[in-house]
Amino acid sequence: MDYIVRAVIQAVQLITSFDDSVISIASLSIRVSLTSTLIASLIGIPIGFILGTCKFRGRSLLTSILNTLLSIPTVVVGLAVYSVISRRGPLGELGLLFTPTAIIIGQTILALPIISALTMNATRDMDRVLWNTAVSLGSSRVQAAILLLKHARFAIVGAVIAGFGRVVAEVGASMMLGGNIANYTRTLTTAISLETSKGDFSFAIALGIILLLVSFSVNLGVYFFQQWTRRASIKTGERYS
Repeated sequence: MDYIVRAVIQAVQLITSFDDSVISIASLSIRVSLTSTLIASLIGIPIGFILGTCKFRGRSLLTSILNTLLSIPTVVVGLAVYSVISRRGPLGELGLLFTPTAIIIGQTILALPIISALTMNATRDMDRVLWNTAVSLGSSRVQAAILLLKHARFAIVGAVIAGFGRVVAEVGASMMLGGNIANYTRTLTTAISLETSKGDFSFAIALGIILLLVSFSVNLGVYFFQQWTRRASIKTGERYS
């Protein structure tokens, strides 16, 4: 029990002293995860909106595929991307393997199904009267779609946060595609795995604390954003009432 207490104390000291290694790993991990989440959101939100609001042939099949991809293992994604960007793969000449870009590609694939599926569920059950009213009043289909997305914004923000949580905590794809190279592709999760296997529990705990703080900060920011938008909506309604 004593070694755990000492490890926690040393971990706090590493964080409060802004240790260079800790800051380097944390900044890379946050930057890569935010980038992959942004790319997945730009692709996944339109896909989820189309699947949730439009009726077309093959929609059920695409929905089933999307739901299946929700539980895809991270190592499978890592293996698939590895086979494509390795030297013998079709994109091997680009030299993407063992780079932060490779990690972003893998994490984007992991976050995409979550963001798409949750956006689809958020927009599928929305009242069609809102769409029909907007169109009948002269709104274009794009303007009506923006209106629906605005009403579903809280659920969509939740989808984006779920996607971020998926990628910031994954280790399999990051390890396979990034190679866990110090000061280059070593993320929080891969570093935690490495330091734990080396027996450096204080460093691993420090990174774990940072990982928890990142997740907590993101969720706290979303909470305040939702509260602010709700208050703004109420004030706008009172102004025009």
